[in-house]
Amino acid sequence: MRTERVSGDGQAERRDVRVVVGAAIVAGGRVLACARSAPPEVAGRWEFPGGKVEPGESETAALVRECAEELAVRVEIGDRVGRDVRMAHGRSVLRVYAARLVGGDQPQALEHAALRWLSADELDTVEWLPADVPIVAALRPLLGAPRSPGPGD
Repeated sequence: MRTERVSGDGQAERRDVRVVVGAAIVAGGRVLACARSAPPEVAGRWEFPGGKVEPGESETAALVRECAEELAVRVEIGDRVGRDVRMAHGRSVLRVYAARLVGGDQPQALEHAALRWLSADELDTVEWLPADVPIVAALRPLLGAPRSPGPGD
């Protein structure tokens, strides 16, 4: 993904935006949440598993690889969940996909401090990383939850 911005002298600068993918692994009406173990400034906050898409790698291939590396599971990737979420001062974009476990695999916390399966009613019981918050809202319908009332409802 490329973006352009105008420099001080009016010239357009091109730069690549790094794509980060996440997996909303759903099973039995619950989604898998993972607690970060590092770096210290985000340790203990929750996210969807995933990582950076490497050059020449598709987004879905990156997710399959990341889930195997982080959780020791095989996954089947489904549709996108939510919108692109800008991260790292616009240098990265997060794209989350629905996923399901295959082959009876059970996630293991190889790179995370903890794992939790959350129902729609439990999504707000953990402190999500800022980039994952919009995805949590988009995920509720996939878990069969009614939308939370907002201001003016």
